[in-house]
Amino acid sequence: MVCANLCIPNKHGAYGVVLKVSIQLRYYVLQSTLFNLYICSMSESHKAKAQMRKGVLELCILRILKDHEAYTSDIIAALKKVDLLIVEGTLYPLLMRMKNADMLEYRWEESPSGPPRKYYRITKKGQKVLLELEAAWVAFVDSVNSLQSPSSKSHE
Repeated sequence: MVCANLCIPNKHGAYGVVLKVSIQLRYYVLQSTLFNLYICSMSESHKAKAQMRKGVLELCILRILKDHEAYTSDIIAALKKVDLLIVEGTLYPLLMRMKNADMLEYRWEESPSGPPRKYYRITKKGQKVLLELEAAWVAFVDSVNSLQSPSSKSHE
């Protein structure tokens, strides 16, 4: 085991040995740092995927409501069914923003088991926005797919 001295000047400018550091310890610290960087990059990937999901939620909600109205839990179930996991705490503010932008409207219906339920439906403006978002989505996916490397294109 090789040791190195870490020397730091004191308040009088004199150097003294403060810490002996072994090369072996440095190896483990480096290994731990690389592992932490890997974990961080994994969480960055997870964050990026979450941001992508958030970016298409308006389009997804408008698609779900295109042909019929739905209760909030129905919207969540439809999103989960296609692996676009979402929690109610994320959905409610988005539904409210979309309602305030006149893309959605809702009606209240009494529930036989509990409080009244709010059913959402798409508006005429929401249908127009849906068409615009679908066109933008197709163009976006085409642009991203055009960036595939030559090796991944040859596997298609």
